[in-house]
Amino acid sequence: MTDAFGGYGGIAQYNRDFLSAAAGGCFPGPITVLARMANDEVGPLPTGVEQKSPTMNKFAYAARATVLALRQRPKVIYNAHLYHGPLSMRLARLTGAKLVSQLHGTEIWDDVPAGCLAALEASDLVLTVSRDTCARTLAKARIAPEKVAVINNTVGARFTPGDRDAARRKFAVAGEIVILTVARLDGREGYKGHDRVIPLIPKLRGMGVDAVYMIAGEGPDRDRLEALAQSRGVEHHVRFLGKIPVDDLPDLYRAADLFALPSVGEGFGISFVEAMACGTPAIGLGIGGSPDALVDGTLGTCVAPEHFADALIDLIINHPGRPSDLATRTRHHFDYPIFASQIRTQLQKVW
Repeated sequence: MTDAFGGYGGIAQYNRDFLSAAAGGCFPGPITVLARMANDEVGPLPTGVEQKSPTMNKFAYAARATVLALRQRPKVIYNAHLYHGPLSMRLARLTGAKLVSQLHGTEIWDDVPAGCLAALEASDLVLTVSRDTCARTLAKARIAPEKVAVINNTVGARFTPGDRDAARRKFAVAGEIVILTVARLDGREGYKGHDRVIPLIPKLRGMGVDAVYMIAGEGPDRDRLEALAQSRGVEHHVRFLGKIPVDDLPDLYRAADLFALPSVGEGFGISFVEAMACGTPAIGLGIGGSPDALVDGTLGTCVAPEHFADALIDLIINHPGRPSDLATRTRHHFDYPIFASQIRTQLQKVW
């Protein structure tokens, strides 16, 4: 794995959820996690899970993985990222283990290195987080469809409706209409779609809406986005919050009136689900894995790129407020017990 316990971000969280589900009655033996990195304290681990200290150097990592595999003779090797595929495949062949590969989305969108593609095709099971990722995998890899499964991300228990007034005080908002995006400020220009939202702030304010746009996340695109806000005259109404501690994320979602992520490259889009689990409406594009997170528009608004601006303005002007049952309906689709059951069902195929 790239990272799991002690890691930050969506993939690290998925890995933690996967490991917790796998350890919860699926595998009778121990689970050893070899991570490349761990930014924070690892904290308590699920029973039966051991996470080794991180190894950043790729050659040292490969050597360490080989020694561990030869010593432990695992029955299953779980490859948590496409680019670890060649190493995982070699270790599976060396030990006779079954190979399970995990795909999250955009890593499969472009050309896939030959070694990584070979590892996918050699896998006994491939798990994908969305229908889009599954379809792209089957289009690129020669692998039987029955060996590829879709298991959407799950949402953490801390993401629930809460004290909205307290949350808004925490983030220094009062009567404003808050549009929120939580996403890395990716250097690929326009990838996450922040620049689709910023031009709508002056439009909304011109319509008499006291709108502010809160952007949570770090990355190299910040300077460009700050310049865009300044050029549109809304630099005081676009707030760059930087990296938000995980424990503060639920309150940030609660403080918002609308979550917007018009990304053209989501493998799934867990932040949609986190926002809706906190009771905040969400809007995104019908591209990639976002429709899975938005449940094709039945949970959140899912539109074509050319309709995004009108749809967001319509939500703010004509459909204000927070549906009282949104969090419950979100849990119905993405609650952890559902995810854990799906993981165990799939892993039983290789155990």
